Amino acid sequence: MRHLTAALACVVAALSASFSPAAFAQRETAVEAGLRTQTLHLGNGAEPADLDPQISTVYTDYNILLSLFEGLTVIDEATSQALPGAAERWDISPDGLTYTFHLRANGRWSNGDPVTAQEFVTSFQRILSPALGAEYAYMLHAVKNAEAFSTAKITDFSQVGFRAIDARTLEISLERPTPYLLTLVAHQAWFPIHPPTILKFGKLDQRGTRWTQPGNLVGNGAYTLKVWQPNARIIVEKSDTYWDAPDTKLRSIVFYPNENIATDERNFRSGQLHITYDILPEKIPGYRKQSPSPLRVDPLLETLYIRFNTTKPPFDNKKVRQALARALDREIICRVLLSGSREPAHFFTPPNTAGYTATARVPSDFEAARKLLAEAGYPGGKGFPTVELQMNTDGINKKIFEAVQEMWRRELGITVRLTSQDFRVYLDAQRTLSYQISRSRWVGDYNDPNTYLDMFVTGGANNQTGWSNAEYDRLIAEAGRTLDQAARFDLFQKAEAILLDEAPIAPLLFGTRTYLIHPSVKGWVPSLLGIHRYQNISLE
Repeated sequence: MRHLTAALACVVAALSASFSPAAFAQRETAVEAGLRTQTLHLGNGAEPADLDPQISTVYTDYNILLSLFEGLTVIDEATSQALPGAAERWDISPDGLTYTFHLRANGRWSNGDPVTAQEFVTSFQRILSPALGAEYAYMLHAVKNAEAFSTAKITDFSQVGFRAIDARTLEISLERPTPYLLTLVAHQAWFPIHPPTILKFGKLDQRGTRWTQPGNLVGNGAYTLKVWQPNARIIVEKSDTYWDAPDTKLRSIVFYPNENIATDERNFRSGQLHITYDILPEKIPGYRKQSPSPLRVDPLLETLYIRFNTTKPPFDNKKVRQALARALDREIICRVLLSGSREPAHFFTPPNTAGYTATARVPSDFEAARKLLAEAGYPGGKGFPTVELQMNTDGINKKIFEAVQEMWRRELGITVRLTSQDFRVYLDAQRTLSYQISRSRWVGDYNDPNTYLDMFVTGGANNQTGWSNAEYDRLIAEAGRTLDQAARFDLFQKAEAILLDEAPIAPLLFGTRTYLIHPSVKGWVPSLLGIHRYQNISLE
């Protein structure tokens, strides 16, 4: 009897526990708990390649870096213009060649050290160091002798136009006037790094050390890195040392690097996410009709395009590239496959980028494509080898490029094999030209056509096609020296016409930021550059 009584007591105790307030609290969704704890849950599309701001090159990494670091300026989401960041103000010389930035007196690293002008100078030396091989080093080439140093034409960094006048005053001398410099310095390539932390884990110009791991990373942003579980979650928590910490409302942010867009949506509907990274196009009509409030389709300075490796046959043949670029029904892809959520791209730079719209066009013309392929030696696709198109794993990519694959098969008679890759493997293949054709995407780093067109200069780290054209290089270089906007845009028009005719790339569509957002998220305004300052976000 005592054994039975004990057993009943255990059952009663278990039932009591299951109905306790704590048990009910466990059923609270992440979104509900987030409102109570000011924790934002974000879908972020892909596992970070790195959290080193001078090595990372992709948009999904940048989303996280924005919480951990801050440049001299920051970007206002609504206007794409520069606002004070780590620098509270700046002076510009009358000739536009010298910028003097005045750092905040209360600027601090996450370990409490003051942020100094010399640390910015050391950071710039690091990203320009040839040994680091930073893909984004060219973002600093407007500075006097920066390009010469990064290409090892000079080795004395004191000749480069960066100077710490004192602990809080940084002077930047330019090679040429750069009207968009204030927005340029907000980019991750210009983020400061904490030199003692870098040196603790390796050499200053060394890639891939453990300085970016939780507990090691020291940044100057509004948040600090607390958790990084690969392919699961990245958690950042509010930094008490950030200069604007009193007005920073979110206490923590959880980034979910999930490439499965359908899973993201399910997590949103089950209360696990405040904001999805994307939404599958076939879901858009249903949301528009039945539940429009969480659906957002924001403008975004983005182009989805196809890269050809011009160093390998058959893509070393211009006519082959031209044929494939013309054998694309972009309108069908955008209108039908993507439910009208994107616009077809017949040129590369998104329309009305700071007032610039390309006049050259790549037509969708199957007859012309067949003729070009025949002239290249492959009539009806005869003799054309089976080729591979690489892309990162993504439901929207799969849908788009299965359509591209079928268009090329039906209209040109060629066979294309689609290969989905882990994001890091995919990025490495682009960088090393270990591909034939690839899916590519570019979100503008700043609102100016230069962010698109200077990618494809000879040897450009983000060119990644092997393509080179001396006249194109000359036009981009001249545009960099031209202050008159009309004349500068004319140079860009000529350069983009060459790019489209030579076809190392095939523009496919102009993007939007299409996603779901919970109504409790406040301050998340549409952003043309796709970036958000988390210190301006709250949950209410």
